[in-house]
Amino acid sequence: MPYKVGIVGYGVVGKRRHISLNKIPDFEVTSVSDISFNSENKPHDLNCYQDFRDLINNEELDALFISLPNNFAAEATLLGLNKNLNVFCEKPPSKTLDELLPIKDFIKKTELKLMYGFNHRFHSSVIYAKKLIDKQELGKVINLKGTYGKSKMISFNQTDWRTDRKKSGGGILLDQGIHMLDLMNYFAGGFNTIFSIIQNSFWNFDVEDNAFVLMQNDKGVVAQLHSSATQWRHKFNLEITLEKGSLILGGLLTSSKSYGEETLKIIYADPDNDKGNPKEELINFDEDISWDEEINTFTSAVRNSDKIENGSIDQAIEIMKLIEQIYKADPIWKNKYY
Repeated sequence: MPYKVGIVGYGVVGKRRHISLNKIPDFEVTSVSDISFNSENKPHDLNCYQDFRDLINNEELDALFISLPNNFAAEATLLGLNKNLNVFCEKPPSKTLDELLPIKDFIKKTELKLMYGFNHRFHSSVIYAKKLIDKQELGKVINLKGTYGKSKMISFNQTDWRTDRKKSGGGILLDQGIHMLDLMNYFAGGFNTIFSIIQNSFWNFDVEDNAFVLMQNDKGVVAQLHSSATQWRHKFNLEITLEKGSLILGGLLTSSKSYGEETLKIIYADPDNDKGNPKEELINFDEDISWDEEINTFTSAVRNSDKIENGSIDQAIEIMKLIEQIYKADPIWKNKYY
């Protein structure tokens, strides 16, 4: 018998998850929900609901995929777990850190699988870079510098929940910068000394359109991040400096194709001989494997009781704790919102 799957939130991401799930032989999407459904636009070969709660409460399922606005993510996750469902939830895992704590308390008492969509860990360039770092052929990580930006939130207008902090919990840092922060944690370990400047000076909504962050961890590794909604040409760039060289992740394969080609540049340090122009190797990646790899990981964990290594509840709590620290490290932002 196939595992029956429900998807709550059937927008761009929910439909993309459906495509990947269709490639898994023993997992079958049987029901979907979206607030926009009506008699004309809903899929007629699936059980359809407007309210995600009705789907979770009425369907006999084995797994639940959550692609809802931030203010519903934690509620839907806990509701699914209480219905004895394995749950995959997109990022951010919740609107605030506090919303995640009851979920952690619950999941510790069960054998259910809970995974969060830190999708960038499954990109080819990231997988390759992580293997190189783990081998330590280039030594230990010294510092990181990342820029992740786009030209606006999707989209900046008065009716969009992403610009309403009561619904979203935050702006560009929580919506997109969370991926870069997660990669920095992934490559270098958690950070505990935080400095930040948080701004909403261009779009002028009550969520940030730029976050400038400087962090350090107990190992002395320093990381810089610029998360931006005023990056007029979309940009993804992560530079990792190690003792014997550098790794530069540039571009990202996405459905919009707006971040350019996905590449990994490996720089081999030779400070005695290279005169600042060291040997380099450039690797190009021409396929976005991240969606399928992520779904394969989750479905395998459900099927085989594997441990969730990437996207666990502990990692979700760690990144939400870090984001809260970043917001509170800016004294103006802290006084305005906390």
